Amino acid sequence: MTKVFDVIVVGARCAGSPTAILLARKGYRVLIVDRATFPSDTVSTHILHPAGVSALSRWGLLDRLTATGCPPIHTYTFDFGSFTIAGSPGTEEAPLAYCPRRTILDKLLVDAAAESGAEVREGFTVEEILIEDDRAIGIKGHAKQGGSIIERGDIVVGADGLRSVVAETVQPEQYDEKPPLLAGYYTYWSGLPMDGRFEQYIRENRGFAAAPTHEDLTLVIAGWPYAEFAQNKKDIEGNYLKTIEMAPAFADRLRAAKREARFAGMAVPNYFRKPYGPGWALVGDAGYNKDFITAQGIMDAFHDAELGATALHKAFSGMLTFDTAMSEYQHTRDARVKAMYEFTCQLATLKPPPPEMQELFGAVHGNQKAMDDFARMSAGTISPAEFFASDNVNAIMAATQDKQASG
Repeated sequence: MTKVFDVIVVGARCAGSPTAILLARKGYRVLIVDRATFPSDTVSTHILHPAGVSALSRWGLLDRLTATGCPPIHTYTFDFGSFTIAGSPGTEEAPLAYCPRRTILDKLLVDAAAESGAEVREGFTVEEILIEDDRAIGIKGHAKQGGSIIERGDIVVGADGLRSVVAETVQPEQYDEKPPLLAGYYTYWSGLPMDGRFEQYIRENRGFAAAPTHEDLTLVIAGWPYAEFAQNKKDIEGNYLKTIEMAPAFADRLRAAKREARFAGMAVPNYFRKPYGPGWALVGDAGYNKDFITAQGIMDAFHDAELGATALHKAFSGMLTFDTAMSEYQHTRDARVKAMYEFTCQLATLKPPPPEMQELFGAVHGNQKAMDDFARMSAGTISPAEFFASDNVNAIMAATQDKQASG
């Protein structure tokens, strides 16, 4: 007799494992599968902003991350060429960010899913999402050795990223779409100390960033407009180094460092997908994705896991119907990220900001409260809608005028 699960989660990284953890802790029968075995790497910006760190803390897993020796990040800097904004990305309760290697973070999450009571199958390839009477009812797949097997579940959760087999099967409504805007490549360097900073450099048609990660390495990512993707792909290293040279002081630091890995990178589309339907749900990049320039992906995956698991619990427990609970999940997800989505897509064009925004950024420089708020906005600690609200903008501009008048 085929075993029946309450939830089958396809994909065991930053969206899938937390979803499995939260549901299994509530007593649900959860199967989570992934074609990868762990530890293993994946293309990722790595940054875990303070709100994502808070999620790890809520799940009782933050101590595990800090025990791996991942260096904390207390300051975000934004070098615009003529001036730099530097501020704290977090709050008093959650002041720090991290930049963990995915080999370490994902393994930590997968292990926690198993400890929570979820059945974890690594090295398991999903061949097919089973549909019966227009409803997802399970999966068909195989381990690395062995024939195909079928597992049935009340809900199949797609946490399997941009190329989600679940989304491909159920064909959800897609909206607010934007094409790929930016191509980015990263690698790791030794001998490049960061002193607890996540540094970002913004230039016309170019941008790059650097953050400290595990093993005394520094992640450095550089990017250019998607229109240059095909041409620049012919010489990734050369174009990467040319981008770094646009900030001479950082380029000098990089010349004293040593590259320790090959380049990895990609360009991604921007979209929202309806994250639920008969017998299925989507979390993480499978349901919503935006350019990596603001490095929101891991944090968004954590938030989706919490929202999605809460909604499924409400549906399973009878508190709400499935459609009502999941509609709330979609509405809450979209409301939380919409302003950041638009801000991110604007940044990802790498075009100069409009004059009024340039004036605002200049006014932020030197105003520590405003610089902290800018860092928090970029980290997703506060919404861009809050930062760019007219009252806040007026207060920043007024403070600059007062300073100039008194000086």
